[in-house]
Order: sequence, then structure tokens, then C-alpha cells
Amino acid sequence: MTRQELRILLFFIPAVTASAVTVVYAKYLTRIEFVALQALMAEGHELEVQWGRLRLEEAALTTHPRVEERARKLLGMHLPGSGEVRVIEGSGHVP
Repeated sequence: MTRQELRILLFFIPAVTASAVTVVYAKYLTRIEFVALQALMAEGHELEVQWGRLRLEEAALTTHPRVEERARKLLGMHLPGSGEVRVIEGSGHVP
């Protein structure tokens, strides 16, 4: 083996080793990021499930009969009788 070939070989051995280490490190970082992605996707799924539950709860709490019942019990409201209704007539002019 000549000196020129030896120099080339001594140059390529560290270069190939460095390249291999870089590939392994990049693969390691990719795996770490993939695990983080999976965790975020699971968290997103849980948030979607919670959002669905909250929407169902809101729909149950805002039904007309429930609102009317709460208005009667908590605020003492009632439907006015015919003697309690007054009609106010306007001039027909809207500002």
C-alpha cells in the first residue's frame, strides 16, 4: 500500500465513522420526536373526547324545560296571565 493510499484510507475511516455516528444520532432524535408526537396525539384525542362530553353536558343543561324550571325555582319567574300582559304601541317610527 502506498503512502497516498494510506492517507486516503486514514481520511476516509474517520469520515465514515463520523457519518455512521451522525446517522445513528439522527435516528435516535427521530425516535424521541416520534414518541413526543404520539403523546401529543393521545392528548389531542383525550381533549376531543372531553370536548364531546362538554358539548353533551351543555346540550342537557340548556334545554328549554330545564331553563324554564330553573327560572321558576331560582328567580321566581312565571308565565304572565292575560291580566298581566300590557301592549305598548309605538309611533311606528324606528330611529
